[in-house]
Amino acid sequence: MYFFLGLLLGGLGGFLFYRLTIRRQRAKLEEDIQLLQQEKQIVVEFMHNLVEAIGDGVNRDELFQRIVHAAILSTGALSACVFERKGNKLHGVAVEGLFPPQRPLPESSAEKLSTRAKFIEGILRSEVFEIGEGVIGSVAKSGKAILIEDAAHDPRVVQHGDASLKVRSLVVAPIPFRNEVLGILAVANPADGLAFNETDFSLIESLAEQAGLAIHNSDLMQVQMEKQKLDFDISMASSIQGMILPSIFPQLPGLDIDAFYRPAQKIGGDLYDVFKIDEHRVAFAIADVSGKGVPASLLMAICQTNLRHFAKQLDSPAEILREMNREMTPEMRQDMFITLIFAVVDINKQTLTMARAGHELLLLVHAEPNSGDAKSEMIGSEGMAIGMVPSEVFDIIIEDRTVPFKSGDTAVFYTDGVTEASNRDGAEFSGNRLEEVVLSLRDRDARALNQGIVSTVERFTGGSVFMDDLTLITVKHA
Repeated sequence: MYFFLGLLLGGLGGFLFYRLTIRRQRAKLEEDIQLLQQEKQIVVEFMHNLVEAIGDGVNRDELFQRIVHAAILSTGALSACVFERKGNKLHGVAVEGLFPPQRPLPESSAEKLSTRAKFIEGILRSEVFEIGEGVIGSVAKSGKAILIEDAAHDPRVVQHGDASLKVRSLVVAPIPFRNEVLGILAVANPADGLAFNETDFSLIESLAEQAGLAIHNSDLMQVQMEKQKLDFDISMASSIQGMILPSIFPQLPGLDIDAFYRPAQKIGGDLYDVFKIDEHRVAFAIADVSGKGVPASLLMAICQTNLRHFAKQLDSPAEILREMNREMTPEMRQDMFITLIFAVVDINKQTLTMARAGHELLLLVHAEPNSGDAKSEMIGSEGMAIGMVPSEVFDIIIEDRTVPFKSGDTAVFYTDGVTEASNRDGAEFSGNRLEEVVLSLRDRDARALNQGIVSTVERFTGGSVFMDDLTLITVKHA
């Protein structure tokens, strides 16, 4: 009987022990689940704070500072620091609390500890580690976080004589994005005086991963904002460019005038202008500014302003270009210049007077009144591009040239975007082809003639992308 009673009690004890073990395992599981939920909530709040920061449009330095602040709030640590990777070096960029520097402090630092926080922050922000150097550099090299529970006895951790800078426990985690380490998040000394544990380690790793994603997204947003601003600036510049290029031309008896302009990009570097000087003279200008984009468009606008200004004061096209070169050269970048033709048509004298600053030759078609035929010639004059040489050289070379411009004659001004347009075989349209087109279409009015030239160039290139601006001015003397 006692034997069976012992068996019964033993079995009961084993059952109770089993129940107790199950209950403890369940409690541990519930505790682990609760910790995971807490970690998840912390990470979510951390990410939310960083998303808000990105939405506020904070700069990169401010984002790093918010990462440090959020890391301290999330982990209950006394201090934290972020090192940003720039090439093969790690630069301290953000710190909160008395984060202990990971290099020995200068001997004179003891005198400065009265302003400890600012001094330590200055030290950390000036610290630069090589990849692989010290605790910070080794984590960047390996890409793996480390937990140092007892930092006081770990030879990898730099300690200082000041008690407030003692490192008791430390977690150093890489801030990753995909396979790249963007920086390092280091968190030191829990506020409760205990050591960091595996749960803290997992949490800080998660925070660093989210920080990497936030930094990447911030960079993308910054690039997008800069692109939007650049697009806006380009759009504005393009609109301004469209306003300064004339679309309505002076009305003088016997003159038919048209211009065509197509930039290769949103903003072009070509310029054309047509304006009335007096009741019997009209000025024509066509120019090509080296380069493209906003700088070229700004230089183009300055060129047009100066051109009209000097044209009011001077009669000679060559003298006008001399003054422009004298005015603009000192303000132009060394890698920029302007090729330009400035011409004046006088309907009373039936002449065209031009000066050419290194630009494409003027194409002139003369009608033969008796036979009805026509002949073409390329008209040039001596001159170099504006901004290419000093006035002492430019003034000597530039010259006026006057040619007859009678009834039935046609003048075509153009930029090298016409003659240098290439087909798929690399052949250029050339000045000879332009002459042939103008001769064959000479009976059309100015607008139709320009359209015919453009259509012919497009057929020649076979739909190839135009690498340069294409600009034409055609004036016919009826």
